[in-house]
Amino acid sequence: MSPDTDATASTTPAGEGRLYTITELAAEFDITPRAIRFYEDMGLLEPGRAGRNRVYTQRDRTRLKLTLRGKRLGLSLQEVKQLIDMYDSASDTVPQLKAFLEVLGQHRRQLEQQFDDLQITLAEIAQHEERCQLLLAEAQSGRKPA
Repeated sequence: MSPDTDATASTTPAGEGRLYTITELAAEFDITPRAIRFYEDMGLLEPGRAGRNRVYTQRDRTRLKLTLRGKRLGLSLQEVKQLIDMYDSASDTVPQLKAFLEVLGQHRRQLEQQFDDLQITLAEIAQHEERCQLLLAEAQSGRKPA
């Protein structure tokens, strides 16, 4: 078994909580170990080591969950990292909060525009379906289309 694929969970000696292997996190979040290592390279996760194995804390698990959620929302990994790091920062976060509110506002506007576009497209599809059904019914009945 390779160093990063040991599926045995453990706890930290000081009782700091459960540790996770890369295999466990990959399976739980339905991503590849390679993706997890990529997030490590981006500074989103900071696994420890147990011998040659990577071990992830509950904090790493939460950061991974937030990373994946941010990606689903359309945030860049840099934006996700800024958000996550903001919560780890003991310094004055007012500028960070303001900057992140702007990022969220931009994403909200983009998603709202996409939502509007989807509603228009769905209405157009419904019109085309209705017209096709009418034409099909006329063709099957032998009448000429209107």
